[in-house]
Amino acid sequence: MLFRKSLSVSLLLLAVAALGASVSCSNGTAQADQLSHSTAAPIVKVSPTPVRADAITIAAVGDIMLGSTNPPERGLPPQDGARMLSEVKEILSAPDLAFGNLEGPMLEGGTSSKCGPKSRKCYAFRVPTRYGKHLKDAGFDIMSLANNHASDFGLEGRQSTRRVLDQLGIAHAGADFQDIAYLNVKGRKIGFIAFATNAISYNVNDIAAARKVVASVAAKADIIVVSFHAGAEGLEAQHVPSGTELFLDEPRGDLRAFTHAVIDAGADLLLGHGPHVVRAMEVYKNRLIAYSLGNFAFYRFPFNGPTGLSLVLEAQLGPDGAFLGGQIHPLAQHEQDGPRPDSDAAILPLVRQLSNEDFGSTAVKISNDGAISQ
Repeated sequence: MLFRKSLSVSLLLLAVAALGASVSCSNGTAQADQLSHSTAAPIVKVSPTPVRADAITIAAVGDIMLGSTNPPERGLPPQDGARMLSEVKEILSAPDLAFGNLEGPMLEGGTSSKCGPKSRKCYAFRVPTRYGKHLKDAGFDIMSLANNHASDFGLEGRQSTRRVLDQLGIAHAGADFQDIAYLNVKGRKIGFIAFATNAISYNVNDIAAARKVVASVAAKADIIVVSFHAGAEGLEAQHVPSGTELFLDEPRGDLRAFTHAVIDAGADLLLGHGPHVVRAMEVYKNRLIAYSLGNFAFYRFPFNGPTGLSLVLEAQLGPDGAFLGGQIHPLAQHEQDGPRPDSDAAILPLVRQLSNEDFGSTAVKISNDGAISQ
């Protein structure tokens, strides 16, 4: 929206005896507090591209871990996590659907065999079940459970997570091979499939199997959203390499090959997460690929530069799943109180640069106000 300040100035001549003075005043409709003597340029705000009536809008974010009771000394956030998502609720609630990756089981009690007593750099998260309400209140409709922390407390943790989400009316995908979600929006059936790099979920390293499951869901749904928890992690993992990525000697997927293969099989929107940094975005065959959405709300993460920059990706899809356009809502998470809108919009030039460097002509176009297009 373009705001303009316009002041019409009239001259009022006052005659007092032999003296004359001219006084400038605003017109009768303007108020005194509207006057400005500044010569600064007017503020220009550009609205996002209007959403088509038949478009489906999906908000997507990356890794979410609101607080863990394991180990006990890790602690929980202030106000029991109630503020962690408070400043992004409006952004998440506006689109038709909101998606996120739930990094860790929601469970009370239980035991974990993941980390041995002498383990280093090993984390086993256990999120209080009451924190599921924070996800619901923030506007989430669908969560991925396909990641390297969903099984930190084994089958018991995965089952508990599913119960919590089911009771809240939040759909989920990726807890096992049968966990594929279907949601109805504006008369269209949307299927969600979640991939990771483990033996419990569909695996990004098995591209042949990925094609098959996407094709089978395509026979049942109008639009298919694929999420994938894959790729190397950390500040050195901002680019999308060619070939298979490794992290701690584990194959983390050939993501260029994987994403293109599942789109060829019928997928419409690809949402990556796991590297803990935001990565490039590409459009392939009129379908949007976000290679990593970064950290969204991750309590006690050691934020450092790009690991503290985040976003809400808002994608507009046509009735056939084609990418129509969208918006990046810039966020930052430098402290431990959750994501906050970033007035500096530092993520925008970073994603633009990464996209252009990694994908050139197929990179998304990102305007200065965060609007994205192909």
